[in-house]
Amino acid sequence: MHIFRKSFLLFILTATIQQVSRGQATLPHLQKKGKTTELIVNGKPFIMLGGELGNSSASTIENMKPIWSKLNAMHLNTVLVPVYWELLEKEKGHFDYNLLKQLITEARKHQTKIVFLWFGSWKNSMSSHAPSWVKLNQETYPRAKDDKNQSQEILTPFSDNNLQADLKAFEKLMTFIKAFDRNEQTVIMIQVENEIGMLPSARDYHPLANEAFKQVVPATLLNYLSQNREGLAPELLERWKKNGFKTTGNWEDIFGKSLQTDEIFMAWYFAKFTNTITEAGKKIYPLPMFVNAALNRPGKEPGSGYPSAGPLPHIIDVWKAAAPAIDLLSPDFYNPDFKHWNDLYTRKGEALFIPEHRFDATVMAKSLYAIGHYEALGFSPFSIESTAKPKEEPLGKSYEMINSLMPTISRYHGQGKIDAVLLDKENSETIINMGKYEFTFRHDYTLGWSPEAKSAEWPTTSAMIIQTGENTFYVAGSGVVVTFKPIEKEAGHVGILKIDEGTFENKTWKTLRHLNGDQTHQGRHLRIAVGDYEIQQLQLYLYK
Repeated sequence: MHIFRKSFLLFILTATIQQVSRGQATLPHLQKKGKTTELIVNGKPFIMLGGELGNSSASTIENMKPIWSKLNAMHLNTVLVPVYWELLEKEKGHFDYNLLKQLITEARKHQTKIVFLWFGSWKNSMSSHAPSWVKLNQETYPRAKDDKNQSQEILTPFSDNNLQADLKAFEKLMTFIKAFDRNEQTVIMIQVENEIGMLPSARDYHPLANEAFKQVVPATLLNYLSQNREGLAPELLERWKKNGFKTTGNWEDIFGKSLQTDEIFMAWYFAKFTNTITEAGKKIYPLPMFVNAALNRPGKEPGSGYPSAGPLPHIIDVWKAAAPAIDLLSPDFYNPDFKHWNDLYTRKGEALFIPEHRFDATVMAKSLYAIGHYEALGFSPFSIESTAKPKEEPLGKSYEMINSLMPTISRYHGQGKIDAVLLDKENSETIINMGKYEFTFRHDYTLGWSPEAKSAEWPTTSAMIIQTGENTFYVAGSGVVVTFKPIEKEAGHVGILKIDEGTFENKTWKTLRHLNGDQTHQGRHLRIAVGDYEIQQLQLYLYK
C-alpha cells in the first residue's frame, strides 16, 4: 500500500510538472515562419483583427456594456484596452484589479482577445495617467524640464524613483494577469507605455538629465553601432559619420551639437527605462510586448514639431540597442503615408503590428494591405467603438474576409505566396508577380463604368492575393480589377478557367456564385466592384 501511494504521488507530480511545462510553452508568443513572424495564441497562428478603444471608454465596466456587441458586429477578434495606472494604484501600494477582472471576463464571453495598453509613466508623451500620489510629490517623483527650465507634465526617465514606482505597478499588473488568465489566455500581448516622447524641447533638462548628458556614451550603444554600421538608419549613420565615427566620448563628442543629438540621447534613456519595465514584466509572465510611436512629419524638429525620441525609424537602432526585451516597435498612423512608414518599420525584415490608425474611410483597405503585403501580425483602428452602425462598417467586411481566409493565410505565411495592393486615384495600378503569372491590379474606377469615376477623389481600395496551387489563387477585397499575363512571353496567353465567389466554412471552400460572362467581362478580368466585399477563387491556364 505504501509503495502504491508513493507511485501514485510520483505520477501526479510528474503530470503536474508536464502540464505546467506545456502551459509555459503554449503561452502567446512570436515565432518565425519562413520570411515572416507569426503570433501564436492557444497553440495556433493568430492574426489580430483589432480595434483600440478610446482612451476613457474602458475606465468603467458600465461604459463598456454596449461596446462588446459592436466589436462582435465588426468581426473583431482582438480589442486593445488601456490599463490606467491611476485607477490600478489609486493609493500607493494598494491595487484594485476589479475593473481588469471584469474586462477580461466580458472579453471571454464575447470570444475576444485583449491586448492591454499600459498607460503608466507616459501616454502621448505626457504623464497624465500617473496616480495622484505621484503627481503631487514632485520632489520624490521629479518631472522633465524643458530648455527654459520649466517643469513639464512628463515624468523624467532619469529618476530611479520614477522607474521603481512604474516598475512595481507593472509587476503587479503582470502578476495579476498570470494568476487570473494563464489558463484562458484572453490577454495575448502588452503595450508598454504609450507614444513615448519629449515635449516641447528635444531633450530633458532636469539636473539628472544634464548630468547624464555629460557622461560618456554607453559602450553598449557604441558596440551596437559598430557591429551594425552597414544597416543603420541613414539619418543616424550620417550623424555619427559627421563626427568621424568616434567610439569614445560624451554625446556631443560622438554625435555633434544638435537637436538630433539631443533626440538620440533621450531615445537611449527612454528606451532603457522602458526595457527595464518590460524585462521585469516578462520575468513574471512572458507575453509578447511592444512599444508604439507617434510618427513625425517631414521638416519638423524633434520636441517642438513632434514628440522627440520615441521609437521612430531614424532612431530605431538606438531603441534596439537599449531595449532588447521589447519584441516590436510599432507605428501609430495619423498621416496618409501608409506604405512609406511601414516600409521603414519592416526594412530589415522586422515584424509589423499596427496598433493604432485613425478610424477613417481608408481602414478597410489598409487592413487588407497590411495583412497581405506585410504579413502583419494585426491591424487596429483607434476609437473603434465610435461607429454608430457597426454592422455596416467596411472594416467589418474586411475583417470578415480575413477571418474566413485565416487558415489559408497561416498555411502560406512566409512563403512568398501572399501579397496585396493598395489603390487610389494617384496610385491606380500595381503589378504583382506570383508563380508563373503577372497580375495587374487596377482601381475599379479605371473601367470608367461608374458615375463616380470622374470624381476628383477615388475611395481607397485594396485586395489580397494568395496562391494555393500552380494555377489557383484566392483574391479578396473591394474595388479592384485584375488582368493576367504570363511572366515568360513565350508561354503564350493566360485564360480564366474558372472564377467562383465564395467563403470558407470550417476551413472548407463553399461556392456562393459561379462567375462568368458580364461578371468577368467575357473572360477578360476578375472584378470586385467598389462597395462589394468578396473572396473569389481564381483558376488560370495558359494557351497559345
